[in-house]
Amino acid sequence: MKKAFLVTLFAFITITTIAQPTTRRDTLQGGLRPERTCFDVLKYNLNITINPNKKHISGYNAIEFKIVENTDTIQLDLFENMTVDSIVLNKQHLNYKREYDAIFIRFPTILKKDSKQKLRFYYSGNPVVARNAPWDGGFVFRKDNQGKPWVGVAVQGTGASLWYPVKDHQTDEPDNGATIKVAVPNGLMNVSNGRFTGSTDVGNGYTRWDWEVTNPINNYNITVNIADYAHIHDTVNGLDLDYYVLKDNEEKARKHFEEVKPMIACFEEKFGKYPFYEDGYKLVETPYLGMEHQSAVAYGNGFKKGYRGYDLSFSGVGMLFDYITIHESGHEWFGNSITSKDVADMWIHEGFTTYSETVYVECRYGYEKAMKYVNGQRLNVQNDKPIIGIFGVNREGSGDMYFKGALFLNTLRHVINNDDKWWAMLLKYAKTYRKQVIDTETVINFFNTESGINLTPIFNQYLNYTNIPVLQLQRKNGSVQYRWETNVQHFEMPIDIVIEGKEIRVTGTTAWQILPNAAKRLKSVVPQQDKFYIKVQKL
Repeated sequence: MKKAFLVTLFAFITITTIAQPTTRRDTLQGGLRPERTCFDVLKYNLNITINPNKKHISGYNAIEFKIVENTDTIQLDLFENMTVDSIVLNKQHLNYKREYDAIFIRFPTILKKDSKQKLRFYYSGNPVVARNAPWDGGFVFRKDNQGKPWVGVAVQGTGASLWYPVKDHQTDEPDNGATIKVAVPNGLMNVSNGRFTGSTDVGNGYTRWDWEVTNPINNYNITVNIADYAHIHDTVNGLDLDYYVLKDNEEKARKHFEEVKPMIACFEEKFGKYPFYEDGYKLVETPYLGMEHQSAVAYGNGFKKGYRGYDLSFSGVGMLFDYITIHESGHEWFGNSITSKDVADMWIHEGFTTYSETVYVECRYGYEKAMKYVNGQRLNVQNDKPIIGIFGVNREGSGDMYFKGALFLNTLRHVINNDDKWWAMLLKYAKTYRKQVIDTETVINFFNTESGINLTPIFNQYLNYTNIPVLQLQRKNGSVQYRWETNVQHFEMPIDIVIEGKEIRVTGTTAWQILPNAAKRLKSVVPQQDKFYIKVQKL
């Protein structure tokens, strides 16, 4: 059973690690050419109808944008299986050219720098249906226990343009948020991001459900959830908590989601105020496992502890909480608030969020259990390729960005070797880059500055190379010597070592040094691998 489970797990975290050739389609989606950088999206205004039985979408996205550089052409994106019905600006139909999923829109006159524009992009079609969401992108069309439609969508990595026209790149979040209006058959509800602003019977057997997002939002986070939902409302510290679950699950959800309150308290203490108070916090039951949809977190873990009833850390600690609730909610701070400019830097989302699970464990159960949890995750690390992916082609790095990323941050904590300083740094990081789009260089510079230590070689080794640092130990000339074996030149990192029952800290380099405290025997030297994610090699 565990073996079958691990196969499924590794399919989840390594789906993008298989070597693939770079194509023109990849560069169109992942690249930043002038047709993309010449404008800044201000707001998306979706107004669509979804027919669950026909698996069909129709409607428009009214896109508000500001011109950054004079241009007569911009690029928007919509999967090529979807139909472009028309694109209209100031009641004038615009010409466009399609290349794969890219739509190059030509304007009759040059749009001037600093001018604000609003076009309507009408479209329709049957969106891609996911084979196994959220591990592949697409819609999920299912039935609940009463035989009613139950619909969700997850498109991280695949691209939001799978189901609506958008500037499909993480560098540009709509500054003023989004309006999401979705008409669904009467008797069903649609739950999207942000605040519910009302519903309207449109008179054709459909009811439109309107939602408003006031904060910037990742393209892949904009979502729809269609079902005959029960609504549960609660609050914590002035934050609205709203849960939308299938009616059969209302009673168990009320009890199970009590875990949200201590989670919010922990994360606000360690990472700062919940980033999207204006839009509220929601958990929405979905027909797939989960996704970090901003202010409308997708939940499909069956109201179980662990990950589908299993412990990803193999330590027992993972069964103390619901993995999906904690992990996907952690993304509200890391991924939704702090976003990477390129998917190649997705470790900024996943490494910090996976580490947030350890933070939650420490908040509730203490340091020892937290260390047991994070170190249990070593069994999930494959060290198959670098965590950082290929830039400009919509290509993530290794799935190790999750567990190896968390273990790296745990290592960084113990390199700093001052918990008061560490928690202050982590809090300042979350606050400094709140609702911003950043890259790895920004992260490194921040931690270098705040720690007063040159951590760049350590970041480079863990993020840009497959291998983790190897602490080599040898007995020579009557003493024990040590050094780091790494890919990065001039690598330097401290390590705590227990010698004859006494712990000392030494700073290793790639050159051999004599271990102090008169260590004579290799077997008496015990590096503290629970604090540092390293390998030890006794020569």
